[in-house]
Amino acid sequence: MASCTHQAEVNVPITAIWNFVSNIGNWAPLVPGYITHEVLSEKESTWSFKSDMGIIKKKIELKVDITSWQEPTKVTFQLTGLNEKFTGHGYFLASKGRNNNNLMTGALQITAEGMMAKVANSLLNTSLPEITAELTEAVALKLEQNYKEHAGV
Repeated sequence: MASCTHQAEVNVPITAIWNFVSNIGNWAPLVPGYITHEVLSEKESTWSFKSDMGIIKKKIELKVDITSWQEPTKVTFQLTGLNEKFTGHGYFLASKGRNNNNLMTGALQITAEGMMAKVANSLLNTSLPEITAELTEAVALKLEQNYKEHAGV
């Protein structure tokens, strides 16, 4: 089981973080290797992206289910592989930072299953920290850009 968290400092109010991450359509396109996503309902979507874990490069399709909205600080989600055998979960968490900044934490935990689980989990252990950091930093950057655009800053 691979698990990782990453924090990014953002210069936006916690409510702006919430407004951005509570809408899955805002952050799905920021997943590394993003191809497409489809929103099935307020709490369900499917995503397609290209995975590049060293020697393994393939198209991954997964279902994302929002399991909890804890306004104004946390969105929790479940991940289920549609074309590969894996499960996982994650969250985005907003918290008070220093110097009028706030922190946004992104977390992912993924477990591969099936015949190739041992190899896949080993690859996930080395690649998940980078994936988590890239996603969290991309979300932080995009939400700061959106906040500045909408606030007229």
